[in-house]
Amino acid sequence: MFSVTVRDHIMIAHSFRGEVFGPAQRLHGATFLVDATFRREQLDDDNIVVDIGLATQELGAVVSELNYRNLDNEPEFAGINTSTEFLAKVIADRLAERIDKGALGEGARGISALSVTLHESHIAWASYERAL
Repeated sequence: MFSVTVRDHIMIAHSFRGEVFGPAQRLHGATFLVDATFRREQLDDDNIVVDIGLATQELGAVVSELNYRNLDNEPEFAGINTSTEFLAKVIADRLAERIDKGALGEGARGISALSVTLHESHIAWASYERAL
């Protein structure tokens, strides 16, 4: 399996509901490094997994929809604990939609899997992986 990973970051604010979250139940900020990894079994006709420039551009577009937002105020996240794991899935699903629409080029249609990892710090991160 071949893979290419591109990176960006986001800064968000949010709060959580539930005792398990302790002090994170209060409004707080989070900065995440965001890695998107594209996988495929065979390289495309140009011997690449995906155009790195397009992958970087589209990841940037996806994270810009979340960047500098208080997610508690975003209607699409009303009543949802926007955990690191949950946000990894949101970003992966949005990237998958862009691949499907051809935003990463026709060669990207051969991508078989996509994973997104959000790094909360140098010692903690969460990922979501999905098939395409």
